[in-house]
Amino acid sequence: MGAMKHPSSLSWCSIAAPIVIATLLAGPARAGTRLYVTAEDGNEVVVVDADSAEVAGRIPVGKRPRGIKLSRDGKHLFVALSGSPKAAPGADESKLPAADREADGVAMIDIATGKVVRTYRSGQDPESFDFSLNGKQLYVSNEETAEMTVLDLASGKAIRRVPIGSEPEGVTVRPDGKFVYVTSEQQNEVVAVDTRSFTVAGRMATGPRPRSVVFSKDGKTAFATCENGAVVTVLDGAKHKVTGSIPIEAKAKTVLGPRPMGGVLAPDGKLVYISNGRGESIAVIDIATRKVVHLIDGVGARPWGIGVSADGKRLFTANGPSQDVSIIKAESGEVVKRVKVGGSPWGLAVATTP
Repeated sequence: MGAMKHPSSLSWCSIAAPIVIATLLAGPARAGTRLYVTAEDGNEVVVVDADSAEVAGRIPVGKRPRGIKLSRDGKHLFVALSGSPKAAPGADESKLPAADREADGVAMIDIATGKVVRTYRSGQDPESFDFSLNGKQLYVSNEETAEMTVLDLASGKAIRRVPIGSEPEGVTVRPDGKFVYVTSEQQNEVVAVDTRSFTVAGRMATGPRPRSVVFSKDGKTAFATCENGAVVTVLDGAKHKVTGSIPIEAKAKTVLGPRPMGGVLAPDGKLVYISNGRGESIAVIDIATRKVVHLIDGVGARPWGIGVSADGKRLFTANGPSQDVSIIKAESGEVVKRVKVGGSPWGLAVATTP
């Protein structure tokens, strides 16, 4: 061990940098829109001021942060963490580094202080999650154990585990809170789980590799993004049945074409915005007609996490390979700014402070 330096010999920068970051994150955020972006390779959440288009801070959270959501009361941010090694689909698991199961969990961040205040044990390799209607439970997809964990937030205990199918990922609660839909990537299904009995109420066949689910405001319709089929499967949210399919057709040429990944509902409930991964675009779907009415090209390299401003005027995407976040005018599709965040951005949550 080297000799300890006297405080007076330390440079100002070496002690000031963490203080500056803490100052940026401490206290209530100023009025406006902030984005919270998981940096999967950076083991942190990057805070972006969407109005100034600048990075406002960074919050260390743990290994491989991916799924991210604001609590229902808006006071906390939850982030899924994984100790499983990062690998492409179909990779030979025998050649991967050993998993760090102690790193698995869901971190809870206090929005006011910008600090992790608790990390929940939420099953092996958590990827995505959603909250119960009363905000007291968390429904978590555990990719490697093919199940959904029901986590009681007060006690921190897993109270149920529901078998889903191979590689569960997207988790979305129906607006009335009575059912939660979970995607199974390998079995090409969306599974409906009753949130009172925690029994499976239905299994719906989708296009190849379903990633996420978005419900209409009334909960009658759900849209499942299917990465390997360039389609969005339409589901009956009451009967848990498939009612149709919406193809995503490319305008601009990309190597792989549209790869539907994330989705978000417009604030007025009339449109669904779908991020198209390596298709580098966003599909705009009209809920009434169930058709793509617009395709926004040139968003970024593999947009995955997607969000919308409270007034519906701006869209935001987390673009992994290009290491940035795009800020886009929803009506025109103009990409007004791309903010470098680093760390292979994955998920994105939007918070608005009045």
